[in-house]
Amino acid sequence: MNIAEAASLTGLSIDTIRYYERATMLPSLPRDTRGWRHFDPPALDWLKILERLRATGMPMAEMRRFAQLVFDRNDDAQAAMQERLEILALHRKRLAQKRAELAACERFVDMKIRMYSADLEALNADP
Repeated sequence: MNIAEAASLTGLSIDTIRYYERATMLPSLPRDTRGWRHFDPPALDWLKILERLRATGMPMAEMRRFAQLVFDRNDDAQAAMQERLEILALHRKRLAQKRAELAACERFVDMKIRMYSADLEALNADP
């Protein structure tokens, strides 16, 4: 599968996929006789992982480090897995904080909706 098809299936732009490749965040991709990248199912799965990490706000530096730990076979496997776990745990903690912030914002908006609805009702009730 070529890069355009990979982009279509993952929802990522071609430019984003190329950026991930330049940033060494993708596995080594074989190329066909024209020099075009070939995306196999594991590469597509990895693109979807990157898309989810980015969509949830993981900083690019952490994404790069995470990818490095996945693809660099020179690292101690146990240490690499431990560091990947730590990166994900930290990211999960940030997501929980963001959810709490969004919940507080939603409560505020709900309160304003109730207030404006009551004000509008009062205005409509006056003869």
